[in-house]
Amino acid sequence: MEKEKKKINLKDTVSFIIYIAVVFVITYLVITYVGQRTEVIGTSMEYTLSDGDNLIVDKISYRFHAPERFDIIVFPYQYKEDTYYIKRIIGLPGETVQIDDNGTIYIDGKELKESYGREIIKNPGTAAEPIKLGEGEYFVLGDNRNASSDSRDPSVGIIKRDDIVGRAWLRIYPFSKFGFIKHK
Repeated sequence: MEKEKKKINLKDTVSFIIYIAVVFVITYLVITYVGQRTEVIGTSMEYTLSDGDNLIVDKISYRFHAPERFDIIVFPYQYKEDTYYIKRIIGLPGETVQIDDNGTIYIDGKELKESYGREIIKNPGTAAEPIKLGEGEYFVLGDNRNASSDSRDPSVGIIKRDDIVGRAWLRIYPFSKFGFIKHK
């Protein structure tokens, strides 16, 4: 009788350990390959995203299709470990991007029609001169254009396809703003 109890306890313990291991493996796979939580810090994406918003980043869809214009993406900041930026794609591979002194954005010499910018761009930065994007290169801007470090700033620069972590997908906090992120 005592032997049976020990056997049952050992069996329960092994089952519990296997269960916990499976949960950890599944969690690791989801975080690594499917999605991850991230928090917006700062106002560079106002009014689309706000300081303190918690998001789920979709890490899988770009395995099946290329990033598109106006997608909101997450990528690492190259000069600070464990720091990620969230910006909107404006320029696509092979295009030429330029911003004039009036704050107008041009793609291949044609004015870009978009309504995401919160205000007129005061400083075109490096985009004052035409920037030709190579294969797998993207030009990104924050929606709060005059309070954003983005592709106009040499410290951010052009974003490489391989550096894109994923696409902002779902706002999970604050609960009053819960919902899918609109990109178009």
